[in-house]
Amino acid sequence: MPRPIRVAIVGAGPAGIYAADALIKSDAAQDPGVSIDLFERMPAPFGLIRYGVAPDHPRIKGIITALHQVLDKPQVRLFGNVDYPNDITLDELHRFYDAVIFATGAMTDRALDIPGNGLDGSFGAADFVSWYDGHPDVPRTWPLDAEKVAVLGVGNVALDVARILAKTAEELLPTEIPPNVHEGLERNKAREVHVFGRRGPAQAKFSPMELRELDHSPNIEVIVNPEDIDYDEGSIATRRNNKQAHMVASTLEKWAIRDPGTRPHKLYLHFFESPTEIIGEDGRVKALRTERTELDGTGNVRATGSFTDWDVQAVYRAVGYYSDELPKLPFDVGSGTVPNEAGRVLAADSDHQTSVYVTGWIKRGPVGLIGHTKGDANETVACLLDDHTTGRLPGAADPEPEAVNSFLEERGIGFTTWDGWYQLDAQERALGSAQGRERVKYVEREDMLRHSGVIR
Repeated sequence: MPRPIRVAIVGAGPAGIYAADALIKSDAAQDPGVSIDLFERMPAPFGLIRYGVAPDHPRIKGIITALHQVLDKPQVRLFGNVDYPNDITLDELHRFYDAVIFATGAMTDRALDIPGNGLDGSFGAADFVSWYDGHPDVPRTWPLDAEKVAVLGVGNVALDVARILAKTAEELLPTEIPPNVHEGLERNKAREVHVFGRRGPAQAKFSPMELRELDHSPNIEVIVNPEDIDYDEGSIATRRNNKQAHMVASTLEKWAIRDPGTRPHKLYLHFFESPTEIIGEDGRVKALRTERTELDGTGNVRATGSFTDWDVQAVYRAVGYYSDELPKLPFDVGSGTVPNEAGRVLAADSDHQTSVYVTGWIKRGPVGLIGHTKGDANETVACLLDDHTTGRLPGAADPEPEAVNSFLEERGIGFTTWDGWYQLDAQERALGSAQGRERVKYVEREDMLRHSGVIR
């Protein structure tokens, strides 16, 4: 009788869990069956949902409910607090599994090559997101002494960063933010937040709902310069063919023509301003220099030679995420992805790397919304199962499920489990309930391990 297909998935965020779901729903799940182990370097699962989504977005965090149902399946096990490749290597994974899927996502900032990046007060948005989301591997404090702040980028991460900086700590207290984050935000001096995009309203990458949410705060006055509302033929075509782009542009137009309000914190959305330099004084950010751009007829922009220096004391670069290179896998430095064909990893000779696959942002780059990773997962899993059916998977040498447990225990790796997540979840909810909140996150890794039952 054939045994189940053994699959390791490295990364227990949405991409990895969607891949597990695709395997469970496949024909192979019926015959010969599938056995799936998810390896996650954090003690808790859910990846980007837990450590990349702003705490005041419970609607997006509701995706966890669907992911939870997948991890509840008997075919799936979770090994948290296990780091690839330090705790387990690719060769070792091949020993225990017929196939390995990497779903490691992207958690660092894409570089923005302008002078002044290294000044005090110049930050990567991803680092700030990790701080306010209570990531255990980042510092517990954040410098929030700037009264005027610039955010570079016109995507949803830029909006999240700008909104968190512009809101009051009291507004954010009902969310799951940890105590150290609330205390830090209480000392936040920001009163003006300026968001900069080098192109126009039709090219902004905001989602309509995220954009509109900026205006819901009683403390944030959103301001758009009427001179920044401009379209060329390419922009008009974008609005005509892209409903979301049209909705975003329409919202910006309404804000541009309304009278200024009296809310205490000002959030400016600037378009046609391309950052060229972060200006410093005594090693600290003093200003941001931008060059005015103009539309060229195609929806793209060209430089005008007109520069403006903006009085800001901090700059947050939100120009995209970037994936970490994975040992034993090829890596495209330009795109920050593992070269692949429909999820099959391509070796240096352009042939497929046997039994190794990718899905999510490490596969296609950090673009699109969380739900888009479902299509990635389905495509990757289809390739994996085709390779299994056609005999291209060599098979694991030691496929018994308990062999992995023994291996990790022998190495002294304190791994968390799905049952452990239930324990941690209950503790965080109890902590929140005592304060009239849904949840309060634990930040320290040791606390997470203790409440997951790893440390006694």
